[in-house]
Amino acid sequence: MATGTKTIRQIQPWIDEEELIQLKRVVASTFVVEAELTREFEERTRQLTGARYAIAVTNGTMALYCCLKALEIGPGDEVIVPDLTFIATANAVIMAGATPVFCDVSEDTFCLDPQKAELLISNRTKAIMPVHLYGQAADMDALGKLAAQRGLRIIEDAAQGVGVRFNGRHVGTFGDMGILSYYGNKTITCGEGGVILTDDQRLSQLSYRLKNHGRDGKGVFIHEHIGFNFSFTEMQAAIGVAQMGKLSRIIEKKAGIRDRYVQELAGLKRFRPAFIDPRCAPVYWFTSFLTDDRDALRKYLGEHGIETRLFFYPLHLQPCYRSKVDLRGSFDVAGRIYDQGLSLPSSYNLTDEDQAFVISRIRDFYADRN
Repeated sequence: MATGTKTIRQIQPWIDEEELIQLKRVVASTFVVEAELTREFEERTRQLTGARYAIAVTNGTMALYCCLKALEIGPGDEVIVPDLTFIATANAVIMAGATPVFCDVSEDTFCLDPQKAELLISNRTKAIMPVHLYGQAADMDALGKLAAQRGLRIIEDAAQGVGVRFNGRHVGTFGDMGILSYYGNKTITCGEGGVILTDDQRLSQLSYRLKNHGRDGKGVFIHEHIGFNFSFTEMQAAIGVAQMGKLSRIIEKKAGIRDRYVQELAGLKRFRPAFIDPRCAPVYWFTSFLTDDRDALRKYLGEHGIETRLFFYPLHLQPCYRSKVDLRGSFDVAGRIYDQGLSLPSSYNLTDEDQAFVISRIRDFYADRN
């Protein structure tokens, strides 16, 4: 492949005629607000996760907000969140009026460290919000035990966890509530979109009211509760239904991509694959590695038309949180992982030829460094 003429994308969705077929159903029905396809998408999500209730909302951030409000978490309350996550995790807590408390992550899984989380619990702590990062599950055994012992709620941010299982159980279903995201770069997508998961009928009803102007149904104009408009659309659902039909193929392909990277780059001692907890059946949303040469390698690959992605910027370093958040602990692990982390191209449509090119360029980079 000639360099300079093609870009190998780090991540992009698999969209084809299957999505168009479902979108034509929307056009034919003339219903563009929540209707038949939205119910179908929610049902497929229930079947995938095993959750009793699945409520589709505008996006994953609003799903987290609804969970917090349904659990009556707000001003004066604290929620423990991992320092290494996309910023929406903490922002949802702030939107609900509560205070996010940042916690360092585990060295191996990059997810919330249960032991460090315990040290941050105060008399204001109401919930723990673990994030299942990059398709790897957080330690829900330890976090579940901690929450039970300390009387805390668990809201799982499984935005990156569609299809991921821990001890055989789908993530997002361990706590009181959980959420999935179907943003454009996720394992499967609706463009935008999120789903609230819970087994509790009351929490399900409260979540639906919050997203539907405080009503239990549409088309009525007496509102018993204060709610908002976080509704889904049939267009989102059409894409989501088609993507659900592709999920098993996407998971299999991404596992193959990850395996090939790991196998063919195994000889590079300075380029290490992310650890996978043996209790976890991961979905390799991203295929990530750790290296002390992150910046130089990323620049080199970029010069050859290969897109890569840095890890999420630790929350304690975010400019928008300066002087606004109480930083109680140290964040050495999150900082080190961010400094070393790099995600390689891992889209479903990554060809064998393109992956071979990525591997060869990484080998070339390390030829004089190992």
